[in-house]
Amino acid sequence: MMRSVKVRPGGERFFHLVRDFIFPLPYNLGMQAEILCQGRRLSAGQLKWLRRWIGSHPDWSRHRLSRVLSEKWDWRNGRGQLKNFAALSLLEKLADRGLIALPALKPNMGHPRPKPGRAIVVDWPREAVTEALSELLPLEWIVPKAGQELSHRFDAYVESYHYLGLRVIGENMKYLIRDCQGRDLACLLFGAAAWQVAARDQFLGWNEVQRAARLHYLTNNTRFLILPWAKVAGLGSCLLSQVVLRISQDWEAKYGHRLYLLESFVQRDRFAGTCYQATNWLCVGQTRGRGRQGPNPLAPTEQIKNVYLYPLNRKFRQRLLEAA
Repeated sequence: MMRSVKVRPGGERFFHLVRDFIFPLPYNLGMQAEILCQGRRLSAGQLKWLRRWIGSHPDWSRHRLSRVLSEKWDWRNGRGQLKNFAALSLLEKLADRGLIALPALKPNMGHPRPKPGRAIVVDWPREAVTEALSELLPLEWIVPKAGQELSHRFDAYVESYHYLGLRVIGENMKYLIRDCQGRDLACLLFGAAAWQVAARDQFLGWNEVQRAARLHYLTNNTRFLILPWAKVAGLGSCLLSQVVLRISQDWEAKYGHRLYLLESFVQRDRFAGTCYQATNWLCVGQTRGRGRQGPNPLAPTEQIKNVYLYPLNRKFRQRLLEAA
């Protein structure tokens, strides 16, 4: 007979701790089970092989391990490029769960962080742009390539002027937008979609297997920055209305697959989300303050954000719910 249990204040946090960090221990004890991580299903046998393989290369860095692992598993994107970043993320998530042990990060060899302004070799704009939006058209959309001066300029802008700084996550797309006179106006950054968002997942109606298989068909508008000298009414809405017309094609050219849905999280105590509402993005709910990867009782609580979605295809739900 099942007995109901009352959870004392604070007990829910302890339950999450047990669920997320203690329950994985049976894998280490050799129990036969299968886990889902980074869109891949791993059996107990595969985990055992992975531990032995990592242990046989104690002098390898995490980046070398991820690079060789993606080659061994032939883990590639739609353009046939090895998914080294995804492999590294997989290894680190498994290590966080206590399922494998990774070599310690070497000094100054963690995830690279951009150095603000390191490659800016021209003066920063100083004069305000105040003309009517119609006088600035057509806008020029630049997709900076890694290593180019424009990419470093983009990084410096976002690091310097966005309240969250710069963070590039997984498959990503950078846009530097200029007016018809060549003046920099804004930066948009899209990256990997969040793994678990209750409001989004309920809206789509997909299960864990479908999400793991199709999440790469979503992208998150992680940074939306209108540069401080661009004081142009209606610019934000104009940018959002234009980017939805091109991003899927740009994404396919870079990664070999199209996109079906955009997402963005708007911090409620800082922004009203007016630009998203004006361009028909759907507000489907709020985040729960648990971060991009889902519940983590050891992480600080994040700000609650409104969840906005924009379908890029009339059959977006059908495409996302298709079997892998």
